[in-house]
Amino acid sequence: MGMPRMTLQTQLVLRALLEDPAKQRYGLELCELAGLPSGTIYPILARLELVGWVDSIWEDPAVHEEAGRPRRRFYRITQDGAVQARDALARTYRSRKQPLPGWAAVRPATEEGSSRRPGSG
Repeated sequence: MGMPRMTLQTQLVLRALLEDPAKQRYGLELCELAGLPSGTIYPILARLELVGWVDSIWEDPAVHEEAGRPRRRFYRITQDGAVQARDALARTYRSRKQPLPGWAAVRPATEEGSSRRPGSG
């Protein structure tokens, strides 16, 4: 089991799933909760499922036929996935709170269009 890339979009999907870890949610519901388009949500869900953080099941055909809509696939964060997701989100949050080291700070460009380095001028 690996670790998915913790992009901002992945973090939003994980937070949506962690709102109620026992609840099964379908893709468009997750799109609304995370504020992301379906073209972004579904690849993330597929990656989370590959690493074992998310399980999915298809809706019973009778339910969607009776409702007159397409069949839904429901996603739920696994128990282990919830633990790992919380840990990964906490690490991501902590890393953003750290100040950038001096060498990583963005320097304004000089008039000539080049960046100045400390001690170079």
